[in-house]
Amino acid sequence: MDYQFNVNYRKEKLKQLLNVIIKYENDITMALYNDFKKPEFEAFITETNYVISDLKQTINNINKWAKPKRVAASIFNFPSSDYVLSEPYGSVLIISPWNYPYQLALCPLIAAIAAGNKVVLKPSELTLNTSSIIKKIITEVFDENHVMVKEGGIEVSQELLLQRWNYIFFTGSVAVGKVVAKAAAQFLTPITLELGGKNPCIIDANCNIKLTAKRIVWGKFLNAGQTCIAPDYVLVNAKIKSKISAAIKEEIILAYGENPEKSPDFARIVNTKNWQRLHDSLINEKVLCGGQSNASNCYIAPTLLDESKLESLVMQDEIFGPILPIISYANESEIDAIISRYEKPLSLYVFSNNTRWAKEIVKKYSFGGGCINDTIVHFSNNKLPFGGVGNSGIGAYHGKLSFDAFSHQKAIVKKATWLDIPFRYAPYSNKLKFLKKILQLF
Repeated sequence: MDYQFNVNYRKEKLKQLLNVIIKYENDITMALYNDFKKPEFEAFITETNYVISDLKQTINNINKWAKPKRVAASIFNFPSSDYVLSEPYGSVLIISPWNYPYQLALCPLIAAIAAGNKVVLKPSELTLNTSSIIKKIITEVFDENHVMVKEGGIEVSQELLLQRWNYIFFTGSVAVGKVVAKAAAQFLTPITLELGGKNPCIIDANCNIKLTAKRIVWGKFLNAGQTCIAPDYVLVNAKIKSKISAAIKEEIILAYGENPEKSPDFARIVNTKNWQRLHDSLINEKVLCGGQSNASNCYIAPTLLDESKLESLVMQDEIFGPILPIISYANESEIDAIISRYEKPLSLYVFSNNTRWAKEIVKKYSFGGGCINDTIVHFSNNKLPFGGVGNSGIGAYHGKLSFDAFSHQKAIVKKATWLDIPFRYAPYSNKLKFLKKILQLF
């Protein structure tokens, strides 16, 4: 079967995939819960329904996306018709992460298939239940020569990276992203890297305090803070710091109760290693609320830290857990001094009723994407590109951009034969002088 050029075949396989995904939706939700107690509501909005919506959009648009795109012809090629062909890269490797182990495996996979590629998917070994159901779904739908799931640990990823691919799509940490980029460079393989960083959340004195707190709590503690675009730390105007801190604490209680460990709506840390890292980062910190932990079930409470020092462990790297340092600032120069300490983040958030000021902040700093007066919701709009910049990533996807990410854009000029203007051919004699005069008219 020619996967590359048979768009109808691709579409039919995506339809089959949709049917099988719907059949196993409850099993997927249970797998996510068994891996790290992801709440059913969060599993639905960030994993299962998100994938189904993305798959339906792809099915509905694949013919349009794959169709050659006509572009205006250059006058120097007259007469001609010019167009762009979306060509599959060929053999694609997708390495997906553990924090959204279903969505961040299936969405790139859907795009790669739609674009006509053959795919090897390496799901995370840290979420074994989800990886297992993914393999079951893929095996039921695809021939292994078209799509294959390779389960296993680091050694499997290392083995895969030694092979030559036509494209690599990786989602994960900056450290591993550098390893992937180095491996890709051996063969000049194009890549997409979806990484992370320390995402600042800037709060102006002129803001809706209660709503700001509610939206920060939701964005930060969703998935127990294990979200690459979650607010990593808060920079709040010193004038309202105590009010914001109190409001965030109140919203945590409203969301998860006095004891979040008993809440059915609060996930767990994915494994003991990550739990220990987060637990150690709380040492010598001033805790405003939370701080409780339980190694036996990888629980870290939603935690607020007061004025964490920039040299502290918690402010060194991306936190990737339910810990939120709150740091005050007196002026914009202090905001700049803190943000400029770090590499370009994947996201930035700013809360202010002063629209002009908020827009100036957004323009001033380089980051992947973000929100004014909310957190993480920019991810939900598939018309917006999602991706990082600098250390937070290379490339972007979502919606049609996902199809484009897995396609080489091949430029074609179809030249007519009924007319051939001889001007470009040698001998050139005095043609250059005439050409310069002509070009001055444009």
